Amino acid sequence: MQRPALVFDGDCAFCTRSAEFARGILPAGCAVLPWQQVDLATAGLTAERAQREVLWVDRDGAVTGGAPAVARALRAAGGFWLVLGVLLSLPPVRWIAPPVYRLVAANRYRLPGGTAACRVPSVPPPADQAV
Repeated sequence: MQRPALVFDGDCAFCTRSAEFARGILPAGCAVLPWQQVDLATAGLTAERAQREVLWVDRDGAVTGGAPAVARALRAAGGFWLVLGVLLSLPPVRWIAPPVYRLVAANRYRLPGGTAACRVPSVPPPADQAV
């Protein structure tokens, strides 16, 4: 990717609504894209991971997922959002955010705007992604 990007599950109504919010606060130089419209292999992503968590892809291609991805997107948004992004990156919030993110992701189909298509298969995260 030639510019930073927030990659989300376009089949999930809750995720799509969240992405619309992100699109409104991120600067014009950042993309907000459903993973279904991204060349995943070129971006260094997999469909399995993209279905499981939101992804932030830096300009240099570094990929961050889940709560840390949300923190990076908030920092990129600047202003008040930057403060929230930094807060999400500092202990003890940094320790609490990943399990809270996983809880929300696992139940996103139950949240406002969510549908059965939002349901995430219950697959444990890869060992390198475990917290």
